Amino acid sequence: MAHKKEKIALFIIKLLISASLLYLVLSKAGINNVLSIIKTITPVAFASAILIHIFSQYVSSIRWRLLLPEEFRGKRLFSFYLIGSFFNTFLPGIIGGDAVKTYYLYKETNKGSLSLASVFMDRYIGFISLMIMGLVAFILGFGYVKGTIIEWLLPSIILLFLLASLVIFGLRLGKRIKMLFEFYEYFHAYRNQGDVIAKTLLLSFIIQVLSTLSLYVVTLGLGQRISPLYFFIFFPIITTISTLPISISGIGIREGLFVLLFGLLGIKPEMATAMAFAWFLSIASGGLAGLFEYLRLKR
Repeated sequence: MAHKKEKIALFIIKLLISASLLYLVLSKAGINNVLSIIKTITPVAFASAILIHIFSQYVSSIRWRLLLPEEFRGKRLFSFYLIGSFFNTFLPGIIGGDAVKTYYLYKETNKGSLSLASVFMDRYIGFISLMIMGLVAFILGFGYVKGTIIEWLLPSIILLFLLASLVIFGLRLGKRIKMLFEFYEYFHAYRNQGDVIAKTLLLSFIIQVLSTLSLYVVTLGLGQRISPLYFFIFFPIITTISTLPISISGIGIREGLFVLLFGLLGIKPEMATAMAFAWFLSIASGGLAGLFEYLRLKR
């Protein structure tokens, strides 16, 4: 009961942080201005961004498939990935998409440790690729972020990720617990399979590129002509910092970083905020495919 109360309290704190940051961004940009800009997006660009997102989920399911035994079907995993995306988008902070994927895989296999470990490993490899891209983008774009909060915040996040990896995999805390012991055994089995790790990392980089591409397409649909290079510098930085677990799925943090970074290029706050919201709307629209899969599997 106490644990449940703590989760509720943490969710409320995150919700307040997201709401406060969004209020600051919208008070500067003007909500009416932002909505007016979003309405101008071309249907082709918006539909293209949705398709890119769904395709990135398909690529993600292929990555997950590589981390599971041979008998698992890719089509089934793609369905689970879409459902997880739906819950991540529409119920952030309440029911995590990873928990949903773990649940569905457990129903298929009746193996809790395998389900948990494969979902964690899939997410972890995704984080590795994100941190690498974030670090490269930070180095290439240091001239832009120098003197801002990003100058010390992003390296701190990467350092914390490395320390957490050391604690989880290096020190192997919790190895005396049965499920965690099986988790470590699972990780050890894949650690020596360099070809699998290389393939999953490659797919993770492709997923990150697809996300950046979807944002670029949305921005084109809003009538902005910005060099793609800036998207590959700014967006990994935005995505990396948005992983900080202090808000609801990065909401508020993401929009503030859009205003800060794209503002360096002369983009007005209302346009930068509209870019962030329009991109999120495309993700949410693509996430609805997960709702249809959820209802189909429920039947």
